[in-house]
Amino acid sequence: MSDSFNLKSAEAASADLDMGDALERDAQAGRIDFDAAPTDQEIEAQKERPDNGQTPIFFLDDVSVTFKTRTGSLIHPNRVKAVQHLSLKLFPGETVGIVGESGCGKSTTANVICGLQVPTSGSVYFEGEDVTRRTASQRFKIGAKLSVVFQDPATALNARMSIHDQLMDPMIVHKYGSEQEREERVHELIGMVGLPESVLAALPGQLSGGQRQRVAIARALSLKPTAIVADEPTSALDVSVRAQILNLLMDLKKELNLSMIFISHDIQTVRYISDRIVVMNKGRVVERGEAKQVFEHPQNAYTKTLLGAAPSLLHPDMGK
Repeated sequence: MSDSFNLKSAEAASADLDMGDALERDAQAGRIDFDAAPTDQEIEAQKERPDNGQTPIFFLDDVSVTFKTRTGSLIHPNRVKAVQHLSLKLFPGETVGIVGESGCGKSTTANVICGLQVPTSGSVYFEGEDVTRRTASQRFKIGAKLSVVFQDPATALNARMSIHDQLMDPMIVHKYGSEQEREERVHELIGMVGLPESVLAALPGQLSGGQRQRVAIARALSLKPTAIVADEPTSALDVSVRAQILNLLMDLKKELNLSMIFISHDIQTVRYISDRIVVMNKGRVVERGEAKQVFEHPQNAYTKTLLGAAPSLLHPDMGK
C-alpha cells in the first residue's frame, strides 16, 4: 500500500516533546496570547466551506457549549466556554481532522455531533434535518448511520461479552437483516479488519490493545454507517500498533467511501489521514483548510506551535 505509515527510529520516538510544556513555554515567552480576542484570520477561520450543491452529513451551525463550574458564588458560578461559535460541515466521502491540545474543545464537539451534549446555542443538522435536541426516534435513526470509535478499546468493549456477541449486538438492536445475514456480516467484519475468525470466541481481555481497537472499528462498521467519529482512536496504543490502526482506517476509508471526523492532539497524524483540518484552541477554531495547505503553510501562531511541538514519528516522504 503506497500510503502506508512507516515508523522512524526509536530515537525519534524518545525525542517527542511534551506538547503542553511547549505551549506553556511559548505562552510565557509572549509568542502566544491565549486570552487575546480573535484576530481577523481567526474570525475568517470560523467560516465553513460552501455546500456546492451537496447536503452535508453533519452541519454544526454556530454552536457554542458553556459549562458551569463548582467555583464562584451560588448565584453566579464561574463558566467555562468549551466551544465558541463553531461551524463545521462533514460531506460524503471526506475526512475532517480536528486537532488541538487537551481542553481545546475537540471532544466536546464530538459529543455534540453524537448527541451526547446539547449545545448552549447554535444548531445541529443531520442530512439537512435539525437534530439539535434529538427525539428518541431521531437518536435511533442517527445511531444506525453514525458510529463512534472511542479512545480506549479496553473500556469501550464489554469485558463479559465475546467478540462475536459484541459485533452482533448493534445489528440485533437495529434489526439488521435476517439471523443468517447477521452471522455472515460478523464474519465479514472480522476479516475486514484483518483478524482471524478464532478471535470471535475470545473475550476482550484475551486480546492485545491493537486487536481490541480493530474489534471496536469492526463494531463501528457493523451497520454500514454513513459516517464515523474517531475520538483519539490511537492515543492509547503504542507507536507500532498506532501505525497499523491508522493504515486500517485509511484502507477502510478508501474501500467503503467512509466519511469521518478524526480527532487527535497530534497534528502530524491528523495531516496524513484527513482531507481537511480544523485547528482548535480555547474552544474556538483558529485555522482551517485543506490538510496540505494547513501543514505546509500554517497561518496561525498556535498552529505553528503545534507543528513544532509534535515531531512526526512517521516517514517524512509519506504521501509524496
